Amino acid sequence: MTEHPDAPRSRRERPAKPALSRNGIVATAVALVRSEGLQRVTMRRLAQELDTGPASLYVYVRNTAELHAAVLDDLLGSVDLTPVTTPGDWQDRLIRILGSYGDVLFEHPGLAQSALVARPSGERYLDLVEAVLALLAEGGVPGDRAAWALDLLLQFATATAAEHAPRAGAGSDESDRAEEWDALAAVLRGTAADTHPHVAALGADLLAGSGEERLDWGFRVLLNGVLHTPR
Repeated sequence: MTEHPDAPRSRRERPAKPALSRNGIVATAVALVRSEGLQRVTMRRLAQELDTGPASLYVYVRNTAELHAAVLDDLLGSVDLTPVTTPGDWQDRLIRILGSYGDVLFEHPGLAQSALVARPSGERYLDLVEAVLALLAEGGVPGDRAAWALDLLLQFATATAAEHAPRAGAGSDESDRAEEWDALAAVLRGTAADTHPHVAALGADLLAGSGEERLDWGFRVLLNGVLHTPR
């Protein structure tokens, strides 16, 4: 006899759901970030994807900030740490690592905003910290300064990426960003020299340079300051 399609199925006949785990929750969140963006990764959306209730997730992750930190830690696995063991100037190699960290955040700028207030603390983050400290030590930076320099360098990269994150209530596509930049450029270039002489004189320089050039220069400013500024 053919079973009617609407007939109820016994629970024993249904495929069992995989058991919840922190690693599984984070992996699902990472997949959602890649496919839908950080803004969509809420506890409710994540619970829907895992076919469970939001309350079940809090057993493994305390809040959304901790979830975002865990997601960022997972994504930090793509940071290129090989310059630690390659020959060359220590500052150049350190900046390559910091630039690779910045690339991860530029790809997911919403995570950069989260990282400003909730840093990751997993193995991949520790790998990044170890790499930065190793190259600072190679450059002769005293340990006490290196400890504080780490914070400055990562904050600079994180804040630069966070600046590009979409803002609530604002458009986030490239055309909106281009319009905002054009509006700022027009204001700076059109500033009157009699009221704002320094802005008028430096209008072109205020807009000059690519994001990568400015990031590289900023890292060197910080590193040179670290080398010459005792705690």
